[in-house]
Order: sequence, then C-alpha cells, then structure tokens
Amino acid sequence: MGKLFGTDGIRGKANTYPITPEIALQVGKAVAHVFNAKGRGHSRAVVGKDTRLSGYMLENAIVSGLVSMGMDVYSVGPMPTPAVAHLTKSFCATCGIMITASHNTSEDNGIKIFDGNGFKLPDETENDIESHILGGEINSAHIGTEFLGKAFRIDDARGRYIEFAKASIKNRSLKGLKIVLDCAHGAGYFISPIIFRELGAEVIKSSTEPDGFNINQDCGATHPENISKLVLHHKADVGIALDGDGDRVIFCDSQGRVVNGDRILGLCALDYKERGRLAKNTIVVTSMSNLGLTKAMEKAGVNVVVTDVGDRYVVEKMRSDGYNIGGEQSGHVIFMDYVTTGDGTITALHVLKLMMDKKKSLAELAGFMEEFPQLLSSIKVKEKKPIDQIPSLCKAISECEKALGNDGRVIVRYSGTENKIRLLIEAINQKDVETWTAKIKSVIDKELC
Repeated sequence: MGKLFGTDGIRGKANTYPITPEIALQVGKAVAHVFNAKGRGHSRAVVGKDTRLSGYMLENAIVSGLVSMGMDVYSVGPMPTPAVAHLTKSFCATCGIMITASHNTSEDNGIKIFDGNGFKLPDETENDIESHILGGEINSAHIGTEFLGKAFRIDDARGRYIEFAKASIKNRSLKGLKIVLDCAHGAGYFISPIIFRELGAEVIKSSTEPDGFNINQDCGATHPENISKLVLHHKADVGIALDGDGDRVIFCDSQGRVVNGDRILGLCALDYKERGRLAKNTIVVTSMSNLGLTKAMEKAGVNVVVTDVGDRYVVEKMRSDGYNIGGEQSGHVIFMDYVTTGDGTITALHVLKLMMDKKKSLAELAGFMEEFPQLLSSIKVKEKKPIDQIPSLCKAISECEKALGNDGRVIVRYSGTENKIRLLIEAINQKDVETWTAKIKSVIDKELC
C-alpha cells in the first residue's frame, strides 16, 4: 500500500485502491479516532459529496466508519466543497468530510477532510490519519452499543449555505445583470443558480442536470469555451463556470473572452486596496500565477507573496501571516474574511457586486494587467520518477532557465492528484514559449511516457 494523501486529500479511480469502500470505511474510523470521538452526542462530522455515482458507495462506508467509533454524522448530500467547510464550522462539528474528485471526470473520486474550523488539515494530521488506515484494522470494540454514533440527514443544509453566500455581499441586488452559469453537472447544480436568481440576476443555466456520470464532462471551469459561446449567443453580461465541487470558478466577459483566476484575484485585490480592506497590502498567489499579475500588483503598490501550487498552501500562508485575499490561476480564490477555502459562488458574487457598484463591465475591471505569453501542458506519465533523477530533463530545464533569464520561467512538477506531470513555460514572446515547450516536452515524452 502506498501513500494515500496527495496535495488535496485522497484521490483516485473509483472502486480501485485507494478509492474503495474498504478504505473509505477505514478513513471514517481513523478520522473519528484522530479527532477523539468519545461516543454518541460528544462529537460530530459533517459529510457532503458531489454528484458522482460512486459517491453513494463512499458516503455509506465513511458514515459507517464514523458511527462505529462513536461519532455522530450530519449528512448534507450533494453540496459544494466550500459549503461543507462552512457547515462544519456552523454546526460546531468536530470535522467535515467532502467526497469529491473536484475537476476530474466521473471515473475518479476522492475524500477531502476539514477540521472543526472549516480548514483543510495540515500534513501532520493527514499523516496521523494515514498511519492508522495503513497500520491495519482500527479496533472499535471499545465502543459499546450505547455509545455508537447516529447519522442524521440535514434537510435544510442548502438553505443555510444560500443565506450565508448572499450575506457575504450583504444581499446586494444584482438586478439588471444577465449571466450564463455553467455548474459542470456538479455539486453546485442546484444551489448556485438559486443564489444568483434570489439576488435578482437573470440566470441562463448550463450543465445543471447531473446523471452520476457527466460531472466535468466537456463543461465547467475546465471548459470555459462553453460559457464563451453561450454568453455571445444570449448577449449576456458575464459567464461563470464552476468546477465539479464548486470551489473554483472561471469567467468570461461579454465578448466571450476568458477571464482566469489571476485577473479575478487582481481586480478584487485592487478594489480591496482602494477601500482600505486589503490586509497588510498583500495578496498570496502560487508559482503558477502569471508574471503579468505580479508586475501589475507591484505597479499598484500591492505586495505579492508566492507559495507552492495548491490552494491549501495559499490558505496556510494567509492564516499564518494574516492576509485576507489569495488564490490560484485555476480559479481558486479565497476571501478569508468570509470563507476558509476557495468558493466559486462567493467569488462570483463579489465580482458581480463589483461590476454593479462601479458600473463597469468585467472586461474593464479585468484590463488592469498584461499577461505574459504562457503555456501549461499536462502530460500523462507511466511513473512519477523524481525529476532530479532524470539528467536529460534537468539539463533541458537548466538550459531553458538560462535562455529566458529574468524575462520568463519554467516550472516542471508532478500533479498531486493525477498521474501527470505539469509543464509551464512563460516568456516575453510566444515563440520562445512554444520553442521551449516543445523541447522540454520531447524529453518528458522520451523519459516518462
């Protein structure tokens, strides 16, 4: 058995190790043990899921594991990841568990775990849980019948999150805005359209009919071309595309041009700075963010702190140093004043509110920066051999870094959730991007594919 936790929980192909009911049962038992369950009524877990068919299998196994160790369970059904994080805190729960593989398609699934404050677990806690799962059967014999946990279905969970989300912009009216909303047939399919409609926006729905198999299938945040076409067809003001678990969002403007997480993060930061709300005059980004964002922020007098890739690392830095806005180019944007993780719906609400308040289009707001030409490639690999143990790849990377100097960069890293290697090349001109992408990709193909 190998390591279970990656950069965003446990993830893999459904019904194949480690995403099996046997492991899910052990996850439930291990989580209850690590969070010190003491019998019914003393601790509780919130459990949610996205719309994958395999969610039923994993949910039942996890709940069984939790209650066998004496922890009560509040099941909230299909619900965005940030909603589960919020409800965990709102219910004063001991922990929260979200069953999802985020932007992956339906053959995959995964398990994300939150602490009682709605934050993703630190490495140390994940390692503790993992050690109990891999160490063999977790004994629950000490939990007598009278101490077994109970499972409850929380029927009004959706309504609780709807009101929380609207309150994040103080129920600002969005009347007059026409939006296209792509929910990726995922966790936000029901709840997100209601939120925007209740605030007065005209909502044109897309990908809101999950069947257990179509989540993220040619739709959502990984396929923003869909909202681009629909925005032009319906002459809408803006397009909003969520991913399968609703923790990230990609936009397009009224001309159908894609607006990614970098631009959203920057335009929100500029608004916060203008209103004196940007904590320590700083935003937090990852190494994948475009250099154009950094230069635009520097010009505006905003400091930029860079972390490793992964929204959990952005959040950890924000918490440790007291920053309140951070995010990733992929669309995870964290407003720490309101939420504990990326929240696609709340991010969209803040952008729409800003459009209304300033009476500006998304194109006008997003035009604050010039992007460096950039190309991100995701390449399937047979194995994740340490990059520093591949001389030819190290040589190619070194040559690229030398050639680009301070006017570009190269990032090569393995995905923490898939069997892929990511290659990012950024430079002043497109030709250099294409040339070096082709050179390094050829080495990757030869050595790892």
